[in-house]
Amino acid sequence: MMADVNITSNDVNTQQLEPLVKNRPPFTVRAKKVFKKIWNDRLIYLMILPVVVYYVIFRYLPMAGISIAFYDYKILKGFSGSTFVGFKHFITFFSNPDFFKLLYNTIILNVYSLLFCFTAPIIFALLLNELRNKHFKKTVQTVSYLPYFLSTVVVVGMLYNLLSPTTGSINALLRSMGKDSINFLQEPKYFRPIYIISGIWQGIGWGSIVYLSALTSIDQELYEAAMVDGASRFKQVIHITLPSIKNTIIVMFILQVGNLMSVGFEKVFLLQQPTNYSVSEVLSTYIYKLGITNANYGLATAVGLFNSVVSLILVYFSTYLSKKYSETTLL
Repeated sequence: MMADVNITSNDVNTQQLEPLVKNRPPFTVRAKKVFKKIWNDRLIYLMILPVVVYYVIFRYLPMAGISIAFYDYKILKGFSGSTFVGFKHFITFFSNPDFFKLLYNTIILNVYSLLFCFTAPIIFALLLNELRNKHFKKTVQTVSYLPYFLSTVVVVGMLYNLLSPTTGSINALLRSMGKDSINFLQEPKYFRPIYIISGIWQGIGWGSIVYLSALTSIDQELYEAAMVDGASRFKQVIHITLPSIKNTIIVMFILQVGNLMSVGFEKVFLLQQPTNYSVSEVLSTYIYKLGITNANYGLATAVGLFNSVVSLILVYFSTYLSKKYSETTLL
């Protein structure tokens, strides 16, 4: 009986679908329509072509190199001449006595960046939005953008000159106050503040662009209504400005969390000293020393893969939380 019912149901479904199938244009006609649409929008596709090529060449194709993590890889022999070792490199990395120190240094440096370097552009954008003098506002914006375009090598060179124990301006000021000079770059306790403060200085202007753009889309009538109700500027920021750019902040936060395990290699590596390795050695510098200095490509790839997997988990977790509590998500 059940078989008869299923057959009848299938027959009904087939009868319902037959007119749709008959009226559906043939594949060649549909393909021509698609190609015609692509040709009509060819300039748009041409504009995004460099970005697509970049991601294919430098992001997707290199993913094939992940398999190096499971081989005792020899660069001159290739995969065919290298021994498959499975999870040996992962076990070696997890059993390394410095594993937790590397993980802690990486996470704590990124948490500080998330607390200060992420929030600083938001506060800066809110302050710029309160300026009424347009010429002064544009001047401040332009000046704040400039450090972003300095290379990391130049920024670190400026830090070395500024913090030098003999010729640095900071130590000259300390000596003028009757205090001893401090070798900031040699002291482990100063490494993280130097990294964070220089990061804020370099990225605060550029990072505020997104938030300034979001602020321009806020309906000005909301502010006028709040002024009529007697709301102060601070209350307007709390109850109108911040809720209006909340979605932008959440999206930028999710993207920042995705980089929680990826510290900027260049500045950390250039600021490293033998005396501050205890706080400056992070996963990115560890991978560099394994892969380039020691030519241990398999172990370096395994560490990099671990880094990427943790970053992916953090992105999905932050996306889940943002969707649950604010209904804003990237997925």
